[in-house]
Amino acid sequence: MTVKYTLLAAMTLVHTGVMANPAPVTDVNRNRQATTAVQSQPTGSIEQRLATLERIVEARSEAQMRMAQQLQLLLDEVSELRGVTETHAYQLSEILQRQRDLYQEIDRRVSAIQAAPVTVPEVQPDSSSTAAYSSDLSENDAYDKAVNMVLKDRRYDAAIPEFENFIRTYPNSGYAPNAHYWLGQLLFNNNELAKAKTHFERVVNNFPQSNKVADALLKLGQVAERENNKDAALRFYRQLVDKHSTATSAKLAQDRINALK
Repeated sequence: MTVKYTLLAAMTLVHTGVMANPAPVTDVNRNRQATTAVQSQPTGSIEQRLATLERIVEARSEAQMRMAQQLQLLLDEVSELRGVTETHAYQLSEILQRQRDLYQEIDRRVSAIQAAPVTVPEVQPDSSSTAAYSSDLSENDAYDKAVNMVLKDRRYDAAIPEFENFIRTYPNSGYAPNAHYWLGQLLFNNNELAKAKTHFERVVNNFPQSNKVADALLKLGQVAERENNKDAALRFYRQLVDKHSTATSAKLAQDRINALK
């Protein structure tokens, strides 16, 4: 009698546990078959019944382990998707910045053309057809040649020595801050971060009145991010937001500040 009551108590506890914690849907059939096996063997030995109960418990454990593994896989996929989204957002901000640079350069050149006085050169009978241009025209031509390599020809690598030569030849040019910025951008695209940083810093330090200062600060922040220097990146972004809050690049800087906090 004692053995019988003990067996009935064990079966009651297991049955209660099964009812309290139902098995996953994927293992309902297995649990049902195991339960049916128990019910179909009322006269079986205690060992057979215990073996059947053990199989039920093992099936539940395996199902729970599989569910835990599937949950971990889902969490890993969500984390990976989040990283991809952040990368795409950062790349989009760089594309928008590059487009803004192009629009600003085009606008500057159109404005310069509209503001330039129209003059008709006096024709000299003995003038030589190979007369040299004035220094101002040579400066404009040199700068336009370098810019056109970027805007028109898309010869980015060839444009680097052109801008370098322009800066050496016309260090005090009104185009100097723009030339430094363009050169820094080209070097940044080539992942030559140290050289790019030097030219962006020259824009900020040597030409504080230039309209390229805000954009240069944004690029300095991006350089610092690529170098995994979060503190420096935040410092440049905050300097941009504090001193050039009306600049278009200030919004991009604020977005990066919020992302890095």
